[in-house]
Amino acid sequence: MMSGFAAKIVASLAFVCLSVGAATAQQAAACTSSTLGNPPRETIRCPGGLVIEAEAAADITIRAPAANAAPTSVALTGRAVLIDLTPARSFQILTPHAIASVRGTVYAVDVETDTTAVFVSRGAVQVAARQGPGVVTLGPGEGVDVRPGEPLVVRRWPQERVARLLARFGR
Repeated sequence: MMSGFAAKIVASLAFVCLSVGAATAQQAAACTSSTLGNPPRETIRCPGGLVIEAEAAADITIRAPAANAAPTSVALTGRAVLIDLTPARSFQILTPHAIASVRGTVYAVDVETDTTAVFVSRGAVQVAARQGPGVVTLGPGEGVDVRPGEPLVVRRWPQERVARLLARFGR
């Protein structure tokens, strides 16, 4: 029987981590990718109805429990991604400032040096600050800016801000 520590190490090693973006071209065995232009971005299609659109300079790591399994999360440390997830299943975007958890939705996550912005186009997303208390649930048209040490405040985003963010994905 394994100790708790050994079990955690084995569980950690069981996760397949694959980087995507300007720095690397590694791709999850179960996912396919294509490059789009105007604006430049990468579309990654994975099992389980997951489509990730990443800005050309986005720094992401796709995590799946096994090489050919559906991803369970993406670590995003820079720039923005647009997520389309259908049908409903659990999925997370992990950033330096926030954790956005969903079940079947369309939403965008944008990471800057001191802020993570999360916007929901369709469905619902639960957002938790990595540092500090607070969890909020966003619905369509709502967003939150997550900054270390600040409370989470849900706001209906102005159309101007939504348009600027979605334009980065050709929408």
